[in-house]
Amino acid sequence: MEIEFRSDVDVELVKSSASDSDVVFAARVSTQGERTRETTEDTESALFGLINFLMRERHGSPFEHSVMTFYVRAPIFVWREHMRHRMASYNEESGRYRVLNPVFYVPNDERKLVQIGKAGAYTFELGDQQQHQITDQAFKESCKQAYEQYEKMLAAGVAREVARGVLPVTTYSSAYVTMNARAMMNFLSLRRGVEGSHFPSYPQREIEMVAEKYEEVFQKLMPQTHKAFIGNGRVAP
Repeated sequence: MEIEFRSDVDVELVKSSASDSDVVFAARVSTQGERTRETTEDTESALFGLINFLMRERHGSPFEHSVMTFYVRAPIFVWREHMRHRMASYNEESGRYRVLNPVFYVPNDERKLVQIGKAGAYTFELGDQQQHQITDQAFKESCKQAYEQYEKMLAAGVAREVARGVLPVTTYSSAYVTMNARAMMNFLSLRRGVEGSHFPSYPQREIEMVAEKYEEVFQKLMPQTHKAFIGNGRVAP
């Protein structure tokens, strides 16, 4: 099987039940009870006013009723970070039950390679041409060798769950990820480094690429909620 090297991630919205009006619908039950079921048409300014109040005052539960499911394909080392967010539901492809495809992540020329400073107080710089060449060669050679050994073991009848142990964390894996809007904002607040954030974050670039694509979808589905999220310093309620 031909080996594929990539430098990106896939994020696709599969389905959603998410809207700004659902946030308002959930919030009003506290004051209106069953009357909140009655159909009301709010202006955008009215929607934003209540949503912004909820965001500012950290009343987070109304945002939990808007849910999104994504199909995500990313390197395994990105999944190890992603799954630390225990506020989402995951179903990932299994190397126990299927032969994993030879698709591997390799940093492109835009990936900053050099860490300057000590832990907790550092920045990244692009690096020179030689560093990029060494990195590219090392990734590709190690991935090719690992997959050759993987195929060798499978051909010899070794179980898939054993053979997969030689594959590197740059191997791509896919999963369905379901999270609500409150969890989404928590993820975005931690996994995007955006100027103007009340609590600055310094995510690894590869998981930030996933977060960027999540945020594009989130903004389209819930524009008023996203606006309030930005306006309140990107702090999850």
